[in-house]
Formats: sequence, C-alpha cells, structure tokens
Amino acid sequence: MKKNKTNENYLEKKPLRAPGYNWTQDENGIVTLEIENTGFFNKMAQKFFKKPKISYVHLDETGSFVWPLLDGEKNIIEIGKAVEEHFGEKAHPLYERLAKYFQILESYNFIIWN
Repeated sequence: MKKNKTNENYLEKKPLRAPGYNWTQDENGIVTLEIENTGFFNKMAQKFFKKPKISYVHLDETGSFVWPLLDGEKNIIEIGKAVEEHFGEKAHPLYERLAKYFQILESYNFIIWN
C-alpha cells in the first residue's frame, strides 16, 4: 500500500469497540455480536414482520481475530502487524482490507475512535 499523509493518519487511528454491544466468542474463535433492535420502527417491525428483538452478526475469521484487539490503545498499524503475524500472506492486501473493515464497522456504529 502506497502511504500518503491521509493513509498514514488513518492507520494511526485507534479503534475501540463501541459500548453497549454484547459479544461472544465460540470455541473456534468466531465472534458474534448481539444487536438489540430498539426504537419505534424496530418495534413495529417486530410486531408486524416478526423481526427478532436481537439480531446476531457473525464475524469472519479475520474479523473475529481483530475484534478483541479493538481496545482503543492499539492503532491500525499495530493491529495490522498482529493480523499479518497470525494469518501471513492470507491477510494481504493487509491495510486495504483493514481500512475497509474499519469503515464497515464504523458505518454500523460498532466502533468509535479513541
């Protein structure tokens, strides 16, 4: 990944799991997030369309490895080094994939930045 000033700043950000989300990790290390469906529209969907009160988001192998590392202390570069050490070449292109992963987590408000 060619680093420019914008990428360097992004990679120095420190992601933190957003408060209020319960999560579990199974015996294979796969993380499942529990998302409570609250608010008026969700309650109406629960009533009329049988939408569950809690939705479960199952992370993939890489996401499940990264999720416990999101402590607000490690930046994306440090997390990337741990991912590369664990997964090797399988993780590449490393920082492009991590950047997209964090964009997705942020879009769902699963993380905040410390």
